[in-house]
Amino acid sequence: MFVLFRAVIYATLFISLVLIYLPAELLSWSGFIRPASIGLQQIAAILLGAVGAIIALWCVLTFAFIGKGTPAPFDPPRRLVIRGPYRFIRNPMCFGAGIALASVALFYESSPILGYTVLFFTACHLFVVWYEEPTLMKMFGKEYEKYCSQVRRWWPKLSASKDKEAG
Repeated sequence: MFVLFRAVIYATLFISLVLIYLPAELLSWSGFIRPASIGLQQIAAILLGAVGAIIALWCVLTFAFIGKGTPAPFDPPRRLVIRGPYRFIRNPMCFGAGIALASVALFYESSPILGYTVLFFTACHLFVVWYEEPTLMKMFGKEYEKYCSQVRRWWPKLSASKDKEAG
Protein backbone atom coordinates (compact mmCIF):
# COMPACT_ATOMS: atom_id res chain seq x y z
CA MET A 1 0.00 0.00 0.00
CA PHE A 2 2.95 2.32 0.70
CA VAL A 3 4.11 1.98 -2.93
CA LEU A 4 0.69 3.21 -4.13
CA PHE A 5 0.98 6.19 -1.79
CA ARG A 6 4.44 7.04 -3.16
CA ALA A 7 3.26 6.65 -6.76
CA VAL A 8 0.28 8.94 -6.19
CA ILE A 9 2.43 11.57 -4.44
CA TYR A 10 5.06 11.60 -7.20
CA ALA A 11 2.42 11.67 -9.94
CA THR A 12 0.58 14.51 -8.21
CA LEU A 13 3.77 16.56 -7.93
CA PHE A 14 4.67 15.92 -11.59
CA ILE A 15 1.17 16.72 -12.84
CA SER A 16 0.93 19.82 -10.66
CA LEU A 17 4.19 21.24 -11.93
CA VAL A 18 4.49 20.09 -15.55
CA LEU A 19 0.85 19.80 -16.61
CA ILE A 20 -0.87 22.50 -14.54
CA TYR A 21 1.45 25.15 -13.09
CA LEU A 22 3.85 25.64 -16.04
CA PRO A 23 1.09 25.70 -18.71
CA ALA A 24 -0.94 28.14 -16.57
CA GLU A 25 2.09 30.40 -16.22
CA LEU A 26 2.76 30.17 -19.96
CA LEU A 27 -0.86 31.09 -20.70
CA SER A 28 -0.64 34.01 -18.28
CA TRP A 29 2.66 35.29 -19.71
CA SER A 30 1.38 35.03 -23.28
CA GLY A 31 -1.87 36.85 -22.46
CA PHE A 32 -4.27 34.01 -23.23
CA ILE A 33 -7.53 33.99 -21.34
CA ARG A 34 -10.30 31.45 -21.06
CA PRO A 35 -12.59 31.41 -24.09
CA ALA A 36 -15.76 33.46 -23.59
CA SER A 37 -17.89 30.44 -24.44
CA ILE A 38 -17.45 26.71 -24.51
CA GLY A 39 -17.75 25.49 -28.07
CA LEU A 40 -17.20 22.21 -29.85
CA GLN A 41 -13.42 22.74 -29.86
CA GLN A 42 -13.35 23.18 -26.08
CA ILE A 43 -15.54 20.13 -25.54
CA ALA A 44 -13.21 18.09 -27.76
CA ALA A 45 -10.26 19.43 -25.73
CA ILE A 46 -11.91 18.43 -22.45
CA LEU A 47 -12.55 14.91 -23.76
CA LEU A 48 -8.97 14.68 -25.07
CA GLY A 49 -7.66 15.85 -21.70
CA ALA A 50 -9.76 13.22 -19.95
CA VAL A 51 -8.28 10.51 -22.18
CA GLY A 52 -4.77 11.71 -21.32
CA ALA A 53 -5.61 11.76 -17.60
CA ILE A 54 -7.08 8.25 -17.72
CA ILE A 55 -3.99 6.91 -19.48
CA ALA A 56 -1.71 8.57 -16.91
CA LEU A 57 -3.73 7.26 -13.96
CA TRP A 58 -3.76 3.77 -15.48
CA CYS A 59 0.05 3.97 -15.76
CA VAL A 60 0.50 5.05 -12.14
CA LEU A 61 -1.71 2.23 -10.87
CA THR A 62 0.01 -0.31 -13.13
CA PHE A 63 3.43 0.75 -11.84
CA ALA A 64 2.30 0.51 -8.23
CA PHE A 65 0.42 -2.79 -8.37
CA ILE A 66 2.34 -4.72 -11.03
CA GLY A 67 5.79 -3.13 -10.99
CA LYS A 68 5.89 -2.56 -7.23
CA GLY A 69 7.35 0.90 -7.82
CA THR A 70 6.57 4.31 -9.22
CA PRO A 71 7.05 6.10 -12.56
CA ALA A 72 9.68 8.33 -10.88
CA PRO A 73 13.25 7.52 -12.01
CA PHE A 74 14.50 7.69 -8.42
CA ASP A 75 11.89 5.12 -7.25
CA PRO A 76 11.52 2.76 -10.22
CA PRO A 77 9.50 -0.44 -10.40
CA ARG A 78 11.06 -3.61 -9.05
CA ARG A 79 9.60 -5.68 -11.89
CA LEU A 80 9.40 -4.90 -15.60
CA VAL A 81 5.98 -3.43 -16.35
CA ILE A 82 4.63 -4.81 -19.64
CA ARG A 83 0.94 -5.07 -18.80
CA GLY A 84 -1.85 -2.54 -18.69
CA PRO A 85 -1.21 0.39 -21.03
CA TYR A 86 2.38 -0.84 -21.50
CA ARG A 87 1.06 -3.63 -23.73
CA PHE A 88 0.35 -1.05 -26.43
CA ILE A 89 3.29 1.38 -26.26
CA ARG A 90 6.40 1.47 -24.11
CA ASN A 91 5.85 5.02 -22.86
CA PRO A 92 2.15 5.55 -22.25
CA MET A 93 2.75 7.88 -19.29
CA CYS A 94 4.49 10.46 -21.50
CA PHE A 95 1.95 9.81 -24.24
CA GLY A 96 -0.98 10.46 -21.88
CA ALA A 97 0.64 13.57 -20.42
CA GLY A 98 1.36 14.88 -23.90
CA ILE A 99 -2.25 14.31 -24.92
CA ALA A 100 -3.35 16.27 -21.85
CA LEU A 101 -1.02 19.14 -22.77
CA ALA A 102 -2.24 19.11 -26.37
CA SER A 103 -5.79 19.35 -25.05
CA VAL A 104 -4.88 22.56 -23.21
CA ALA A 105 -3.45 23.99 -26.44
CA LEU A 106 -6.67 23.05 -28.22
CA PHE A 107 -8.92 24.43 -25.47
CA TYR A 108 -7.20 27.83 -25.41
CA GLU A 109 -6.19 27.82 -29.08
CA SER A 110 -2.71 28.54 -27.75
CA SER A 111 0.35 28.22 -29.96
CA PRO A 112 2.68 28.76 -26.93
CA ILE A 113 1.11 25.72 -25.21
CA LEU A 114 1.39 23.76 -28.45
CA GLY A 115 5.08 24.67 -28.51
CA TYR A 116 5.37 23.61 -24.86
CA THR A 117 3.74 20.30 -25.82
CA VAL A 118 6.31 19.76 -28.58
CA LEU A 119 9.08 20.62 -26.09
CA PHE A 120 7.56 18.16 -23.59
CA PHE A 121 7.49 15.33 -26.15
CA THR A 122 11.06 16.14 -27.22
CA ALA A 123 12.26 16.09 -23.61
CA CYS A 124 10.44 12.80 -23.01
CA HIS A 125 11.98 11.25 -26.11
CA LEU A 126 15.50 12.33 -25.15
CA PHE A 127 15.00 11.11 -21.57
CA VAL A 128 13.70 7.75 -22.80
CA VAL A 129 16.49 7.21 -25.33
CA TRP A 130 19.41 8.48 -23.25
CA TYR A 131 18.42 7.37 -19.75
CA GLU A 132 15.37 5.15 -19.41
CA GLU A 133 16.02 2.55 -22.11
CA PRO A 134 19.70 1.96 -21.18
CA THR A 135 18.73 1.77 -17.50
CA LEU A 136 15.93 -0.73 -18.16
CA MET A 137 18.25 -2.80 -20.36
CA LYS A 138 20.74 -3.01 -17.46
CA MET A 139 18.00 -3.85 -14.94
CA PHE A 140 15.96 -6.35 -16.95
CA GLY A 141 18.25 -7.52 -19.79
CA LYS A 142 16.79 -10.02 -22.24
CA GLU A 143 13.27 -9.58 -20.86
CA TYR A 144 13.35 -5.87 -21.72
CA GLU A 145 15.01 -6.53 -25.08
CA LYS A 146 12.20 -8.94 -25.99
CA TYR A 147 9.59 -6.41 -24.86
CA CYS A 148 11.19 -3.71 -27.03
CA SER A 149 11.05 -5.99 -30.04
CA GLN A 150 7.32 -6.54 -29.50
CA VAL A 151 6.09 -3.09 -28.41
CA ARG A 152 6.92 0.21 -30.06
CA ARG A 153 8.25 3.20 -28.16
CA TRP A 154 5.63 5.83 -29.08
CA TRP A 155 3.06 4.44 -31.51
CA PRO A 156 1.09 1.19 -31.13
CA LYS A 157 1.26 -1.50 -33.76
CA LEU A 158 -1.95 -1.51 -35.75
CA SER A 159 -2.29 -5.24 -36.09
CA ALA A 160 -0.34 -8.23 -34.88
CA SER A 161 -1.35 -10.23 -37.96
CA LYS A 162 0.08 -7.59 -40.32
CA ASP A 163 3.36 -7.68 -38.40
CA LYS A 164 3.54 -11.47 -38.65
CA GLU A 165 2.90 -11.34 -42.40
CA ALA A 166 5.54 -8.65 -42.90
CA GLY A 167 8.09 -10.26 -40.59
